[in-house]
Amino acid sequence: MCLMVKCAICVHLIYSDIVQKCREELKAIRETNPDLKPTLAIIQCYIPADFVSTQIGLNVMQICLPHQCTEDEVIDEILRLNEDSRVHGIFLHLPQSFLSRSVRNAIKPQKDVDGVSDLNVGRVVLGDQRDGFASPVAGAVLEMLARHGVYLFMAVLVGVEGPLKATIQCLLQNNGMMVQTCQWSSKILQKQRDIWLNHESFPPTWIRPGVAVINLSSALMEGTFLQSKSINCHFEVFTEMFVAVVICQHVVRSSTRWIQEQQYQPWRLRPLKLQPLSPVPSDIEISRAQTPKPISQLAQEIGLLPEELEAYGNTKAKVHLSLLNRLQHQPNGKYVLVAGITPTPLGEGKSTVTTGLVQALSAHLKLNSFACLRQPSQGPTFGVKGVFLCFNLHLTGDIHAITAANNLVAAAIDARILHEATQSDKAMYRRLVPSVNSVRCFSPIQMARLQRLGINKSDPSDLTPEEVRAFVRLDLDPEKVTWQRVVDTNDRFLRKITVGQANTEKGHARQTQFDIAVASEIMAILALTDGLADMRARLGRMVVGSNRNGQPITADDLGVTGALAVLMKDAIKPTLMQTLEGTPVFVHAGPFANIAHGNSSVLADKLALKLVGEEGFVVTEAGFGADIGMEKFFNIKCRTSGLKPDVVVLVATVRALKMHGGGPNVTAGVPLPKEYINENLQLVADGCSNLKKQIQIAHLFGVPVVVALNVFKTDTQAEIELVCRIAEASGASAAVQCHHWSRGGRGSVELAQAVKKVASQKNNFQFLYNLQDSIVEKIRTIAQKVYGADDIELSPEAQAKIDYYNQQGFGALPICMAKTHLSLSHMPEKKGVPTGFILPIRDIRASIGAGFIYPLVGTMSTMPGLPTRPCFYDIDLDPVTEEIKGLF
Repeated sequence: MCLMVKCAICVHLIYSDIVQKCREELKAIRETNPDLKPTLAIIQCYIPADFVSTQIGLNVMQICLPHQCTEDEVIDEILRLNEDSRVHGIFLHLPQSFLSRSVRNAIKPQKDVDGVSDLNVGRVVLGDQRDGFASPVAGAVLEMLARHGVYLFMAVLVGVEGPLKATIQCLLQNNGMMVQTCQWSSKILQKQRDIWLNHESFPPTWIRPGVAVINLSSALMEGTFLQSKSINCHFEVFTEMFVAVVICQHVVRSSTRWIQEQQYQPWRLRPLKLQPLSPVPSDIEISRAQTPKPISQLAQEIGLLPEELEAYGNTKAKVHLSLLNRLQHQPNGKYVLVAGITPTPLGEGKSTVTTGLVQALSAHLKLNSFACLRQPSQGPTFGVKGVFLCFNLHLTGDIHAITAANNLVAAAIDARILHEATQSDKAMYRRLVPSVNSVRCFSPIQMARLQRLGINKSDPSDLTPEEVRAFVRLDLDPEKVTWQRVVDTNDRFLRKITVGQANTEKGHARQTQFDIAVASEIMAILALTDGLADMRARLGRMVVGSNRNGQPITADDLGVTGALAVLMKDAIKPTLMQTLEGTPVFVHAGPFANIAHGNSSVLADKLALKLVGEEGFVVTEAGFGADIGMEKFFNIKCRTSGLKPDVVVLVATVRALKMHGGGPNVTAGVPLPKEYINENLQLVADGCSNLKKQIQIAHLFGVPVVVALNVFKTDTQAEIELVCRIAEASGASAAVQCHHWSRGGRGSVELAQAVKKVASQKNNFQFLYNLQDSIVEKIRTIAQKVYGADDIELSPEAQAKIDYYNQQGFGALPICMAKTHLSLSHMPEKKGVPTGFILPIRDIRASIGAGFIYPLVGTMSTMPGLPTRPCFYDIDLDPVTEEIKGLF
């Protein structure tokens, strides 16, 4: 009896120790994570919830399935719990017939606190339990033996099967024991062994004196027993509660691991090797020669959690915004902006410089880096520019979502004008607030409209006739509708159209137009928003026109805001892709750089800045020249995001500098004149005036500049050295030549080193103007300080718009100039650094949802057209291989 009491006391001490340890660990978790409640989900529960909550403090979620439930129903419940972030452990207390391999393996290994999945059993076999769990029964056995001071040499498992058998056998072997398994036989049982572990009772006469017996009968349901080494009677040494507390210990450990996973994870990036060839193949040949990593692998390498990824095929995925909450305390990395000099119509390679720079930083300097690029419009794909795989085509459907949302607003506008013109107040009210199951009520967005009208009533029957009229009548003036339909195709014949010509529209026709999809205000909102709530609010503020009294009408007034948010709920997530060298890229948003701000999204930048870590780099790109994209990046995007750039990489080419130095016109699709192929140092030197001006523009904002000369094969060494000398003499912190096009990231290592050095230095970032300045003064400041104009000239229409916007309270919004990208001035043919001109402001419009006012400088087209020979002549699909032809 003395030994039995000693055993019982030991068991109680073990039990108490585990409970106390769990309490302490839970207390530590709650101190650092007060909102976290470690939770155990039990399917067909057997552990009393009051025990777990009282003794340890765990939450217990009990799921009682019907006795007649099927295996599929059990698996469905497991899969639901797998995705429930509140659940940290899943325990199956089901009849043995339900514990099939499919059921056991349906549990996520990190939540399998019973250790029954093949992966967790396999981890035990391999001796690696860092990320998994062993069976709590097996763990309890080892704990008992260790606490009793029992050191055994030989052990046999009798009648133990399945995952428990493999787990116990491996754990005992890992602790230095020799283990055998057998079925029931008195002859076998009477052989020399130190310990027996069995699932059923057997006659004591079968066991020789001094052998320890642990009864695993019915696992936890009937208790576990140990027989003394000195007597032949067995006694209970721990009950189901003892093993239950081990399960709870696993839940606490699971929640601790979950907390650790939520912390910033160091990158384990494995770059892909690039084999540069000479001569350099076409872009599509280079792309097809490289096998990209699975996007899930890239995500894991950069510290993304599986639940933060939404795969679109094998090479691209959406990233959930929950990442921002998870890493909210993680310091941002360095913020690098890639801008350019005033470009030729061919472009100067800002996107390729961006890509080459991040490849050099990550693959060659071993620094975490992320590229953040705009999604190109599909329109130019079949027009002038051509296409590069899905990057320019559908990608993840963001532009299609914007198109659908934009055109829903347009449809709502014309429908509302028609219905108001053809129905009485009473009929409109009856249809807008219908009776459903004999009950009439306002929708939430209708309640919001009532509040804006100053009508504080919630019962539709309480409104007076005057209030009903105010509610149902937007009174949109068809002549003052500013919202246009959009399509992501270059179609010049949609620049001016007439809608409503069918007989069903009862003569309510009006003139309107289509814009290219990326010119939609919804695209600008996507690029500037910081989350779903903010996006929904911005969508509601969009002004679509004016009523006959001159008051603005918004998407909220139309009642369409909630539907727009639904259409945009997936588009708000940035798309993760990779470069040819396997480094990460976010592709998100692509607002028109002429009439919008021309930058990738704030959200992509914020996500990337958290992921790269404090010593990492995020490289984002601004559209067109620094006078347009960079100025808007600083004055609009940085105001919205609150982010401050560390360095500007200013992209230049010898080709563009020769054009600014007086070279012949450069036309897309036409061979370059000889001046651009042969060395001409004078043209280069004269054209550097534009480079110098763009450096000065960056310095207006207090940001240092690194000039990246994108080298073409026609450039000579003398021309390259001349540009670098002039750039540094003009105030650039460094000027380096880049060969990423021919050498990949290795060709931009010098640029990466320069960026790293300059970004480590403090700068004095500042905005160009104060938002409280008048609209006119803000426009004048940009015109004079950035473009070099002597002054501005407002048309009567522009002045009237300014007065109207001031009256409506929009005067404190930033300015987004809409002008040509081919010159610092409003005249595309004026190259270099034009002076002595007056900047004409012919009209002023407002994107209230996006949050800026955009003056129109000269004539700006928002719908491109197709050239005589569009690129679609060369694009085709191989029906056998499904490869796209005609790309470059």
